[in-house]
Amino acid sequence: MKIILNNIPEEGLNLQFHKDSDWFRNLLPKKEKNDFSLRDVDVSCIAKRIRENVFIDGALETVVASHCCRCLEITQLPVKSSFRYTFVPAKEGDAEEEELTPEDLECGYFQDDVIDLDTIIFEQIILQIPMKVLCADTCKGLCPHCGNNLNTSSCRCHADFINERLAVLKKLKVSDNK
Repeated sequence: MKIILNNIPEEGLNLQFHKDSDWFRNLLPKKEKNDFSLRDVDVSCIAKRIRENVFIDGALETVVASHCCRCLEITQLPVKSSFRYTFVPAKEGDAEEEELTPEDLECGYFQDDVIDLDTIIFEQIILQIPMKVLCADTCKGLCPHCGNNLNTSSCRCHADFINERLAVLKKLKVSDNK
């Protein structure tokens, strides 16, 4: 979805739209393997224009399906996010390396009087997905020996197993010198 600056009225532009999972998949780089899928995305936002600057306040809601990092079961992760962006016209001239100020980190840039909301929504969704997705904080994971899901059943592997590399630590005596 693109916003054309001349189409933003003085009172602001209210937008509500729905994107399907194919939309998100098409934004991902073709070579990159993603470990999650996305359900439909619902977005609502308001765009206000003051002179050449555009302020966008919005919210999105979706559900991300991914494998739990411990037990490998598919888990549904609800994502609700609000976002706020300030857009200013892109600077003319060469794209030299410049040191960014804290104010620069809070701004986005647009060219040709068009702002692409798809990239904003994509960025917000990616930022909400944790690096390690868990089905629950109490997830016990898989047994490293038999592969049993320890959340649904138990095994005796971990009780009987002694790692030979660490067996020498059993002989270590700790003294309590105070």
